Amino acid sequence: MMRRRRPVIELKSDDQLRKMRLAGRLVAQILAAVRDAAAPGVSLVELDRLAAAMIADGGAVSSFLGYGGGYGLPPYPAVTCISVNNEIVHGIPAERPLVEGDLVSVDFGLSIDGWHGDSAITFGVGELAPDRAALSEATRNAMWAGISAARIGGRVGDISAAVERSIRGSRTGYGIVAEYTGHGIGTAMHQPPDVPNLGRVGRGEQLVKGMCLAVEPMITLGSPTTATLDDEWTVVTRDGSVAAHWEHTFALTSRGLWVLTAADGGEAELLARGAKFGPLGD
Repeated sequence: MMRRRRPVIELKSDDQLRKMRLAGRLVAQILAAVRDAAAPGVSLVELDRLAAAMIADGGAVSSFLGYGGGYGLPPYPAVTCISVNNEIVHGIPAERPLVEGDLVSVDFGLSIDGWHGDSAITFGVGELAPDRAALSEATRNAMWAGISAARIGGRVGDISAAVERSIRGSRTGYGIVAEYTGHGIGTAMHQPPDVPNLGRVGRGEQLVKGMCLAVEPMITLGSPTTATLDDEWTVVTRDGSVAAHWEHTFALTSRGLWVLTAADGGEAELLARGAKFGPLGD
C-alpha cells in the first residue's frame, strides 16, 4: 500500500512576508473603495471595474481574472467575486443594480511581484435588516476568533475549532458552509493546507513560523446546503437564505500574528482577543 504524501507547505522568509504585506495592503485599500462605492443603483459590474482600475494603478495583477481554466472550470471573467443575498461565494459581477437592504460579500485577491493577498468582506447597502447585520458580524467575529487561535506549534484544527465555536456560540440556527474552506497562500493564491471552518483542537497540520493562511468562514441564516448555478461559479444556498463571507490572510511570524490584508495589520482585533500581534514592519 502506498503511503499518502503530506502536502508541501510553502514557508516564507521575513523579506517574503514583507512582500506579501504590500499585496495585502493594496487588497485592503481596494476592498474599502468597493464598499464605499456600493450604493442603491450602482451595478456589480461598476464595482468590478473600479477594482480593476485600482489593480492597474497599483501595479498589481488580479488573482481571480482567468482563474479556473486549468481546473475544469471556465476561466473566471472578473477581478472580484461579488455575492449578493443568497449567493454564498464566487458570484460573477453582473449588470444588476444594488438595492437598499442587499447583503453583499466581496471576495478579492491580487498579487504584486508574484506574492498574493486574498480577503473578503460583507456589508449592507443602505439600511440593513437586523438579522442580516447580525449574520455578517457573527461571520466577521468567527474569522477573527480563528485567526486569534493560531500559534506557532499549534495545529490548523485549533483555528477551525475556534471558528466553529464562535459561530455556535453566536446564535442557534446559523448554517456553517463546510465544503468551502480557507487555505494556504503565497506564490499561489491557493496552497496547502486547507483551513476548514469546522474542526477539532490539536488536529491537522502543525503551525510553524513563516506559514501564511487565509481564514474564511461562510455562514447562512438557514441551511448550509449549497448549489452551484449554471455559470459553474456562483454558489448559492439551496433554501434561499442569505449568506455572509469574511476572509483575511495572515502570517505566523517570530513575533506573533500579522494580518497581511488588514489595514492596521490586525493589531486592534488581535489585541482585543488576547492574541500576540507580530508585525515585521511595513
